[in-house]
Amino acid sequence: MISKQHIRHFLAIGLLLLTGAVLISGCGKKSQETAETPAGTASGQLWTCGMHPEVIVDQPGNCPKCGMKLVPVKQTGGQAAEASAAKSAQTDRKILYWRAPMDPTEIYDRPGKSKMGMDLVPVYEGEEAAGAGGTITIDPVTVQNMGVRYGKVTRMDFSRSIRTVGEINFNEDKLYDINTKISGWIENLYVNYAGEIVQKGRPLLEIYSPDLVTTQEEYLLALKTQQLVSTSSFESVRQGGESLLASTRKRLLYWDIPPAEIERLEKTGEVRKTMQLRAPAGGMVVERNVVDGAHVKSGEKLFRIADLSSVWVHASLYDYEVPWIQAGQPAEMELSYEPGKTYRGKVAYIYPYLREKARDVHVRLEFNNPDLELKPGMYVNVQLQGRIIPDALVVPSEAVIRSGRRNLVFVTRETGKFEPREIQIGEEGGPGNRYLRVLSGLLEGETVVTSAQFMLDSESRLQEAIQKMLEERNGGSPGAGQPSPQMQGMEPSQ
Repeated sequence: MISKQHIRHFLAIGLLLLTGAVLISGCGKKSQETAETPAGTASGQLWTCGMHPEVIVDQPGNCPKCGMKLVPVKQTGGQAAEASAAKSAQTDRKILYWRAPMDPTEIYDRPGKSKMGMDLVPVYEGEEAAGAGGTITIDPVTVQNMGVRYGKVTRMDFSRSIRTVGEINFNEDKLYDINTKISGWIENLYVNYAGEIVQKGRPLLEIYSPDLVTTQEEYLLALKTQQLVSTSSFESVRQGGESLLASTRKRLLYWDIPPAEIERLEKTGEVRKTMQLRAPAGGMVVERNVVDGAHVKSGEKLFRIADLSSVWVHASLYDYEVPWIQAGQPAEMELSYEPGKTYRGKVAYIYPYLREKARDVHVRLEFNNPDLELKPGMYVNVQLQGRIIPDALVVPSEAVIRSGRRNLVFVTRETGKFEPREIQIGEEGGPGNRYLRVLSGLLEGETVVTSAQFMLDSESRLQEAIQKMLEERNGGSPGAGQPSPQMQGMEPSQ
């Protein structure tokens, strides 16, 4: 038989075992609940940024880096401990300054409100991304989001292709005005209309002039007198006869009477009533200012003849394109209605002045026109290839930020590191006119930023202002809690 004392012992042991089982079950359930609940239940909910996971705060709000809404952290107990440690490390870091969440250039040295009424966010030591020698550092993910592209500093035979428009004109070296040096009446007119093509030496008209008839008669008389006195024993008489004949002959030559016509007059002794005017060159009659029977005065323009075997083209260039062009360089031209057919000529002359209203420079080109296809008054497309600068150091023109006072590029150093550098540039040209000649500031083979550099420039200016603020703070110039001179008038709102 089991005594009552043994029964009491068994009941006590069973009660102890039951109590232990309940406690163990409760602890396991508690551990499981802790692992599945949001991190920080015991010490408070943690929040992070979807784009910047290194940002961990203990209250909801917006990301201080990108302004996105923070999301709660759901982690295991071990991960929560790590996040809490990271938050603790961030909290322990030194705050350098405060800035507006929507405008990183709006900075202060104490907390408060931005101009837009938003809470200022702190920037901790190490987040300012400032590098030595003005180099800026940007997170690689941010660089990718900014769409940064790169180009190389290279060497090439540097030139510029210039496209412009022009107008065909007469070659002024081959324009001829036909006039008469005697007064008279038109007896016969051999040119019927303007635009008629004439050959060199072709008769244009016949003119009757009483002065011409009288001079021919005087010449015949002087010739007869000279023949009579040529045997005189008096030298002065002989010289007088020769002088009279020479004077009359010279007058006929001054009136453009051909020497052959004078010889005919001497041989035949026949005075002609009219004189023929002949074409001095072949070409097209572009002006006809006379009709049959008209009376004309000496010096009056009767015709204008243009030799169209070559033409001039006047084209316009901007002033920055003129240094590329020199007289004698080749030129190409196309007609708008005949694409694909290229005419080749040369640069004949660069006018030494700027047209005031158009603000451009005229260039005269010369083209041969053997088939008379090029007609004055036509508009044409002109292409000029500028002089070549051999082995020039060039950079993509889109890489250069031109502010008017300086030219800036961003040179890549390491991943996410960029160095703003001021350079001196020359002409623009190269393939597609997309390059700038570098006079100083860059070396061959360096890599430069060709897109999004304006964002980098803003970051560089921001860091420059921040650096000045920090230097003044370290030097003790502004008092504690007072804005630096760069931030005067930018008191945080309360």
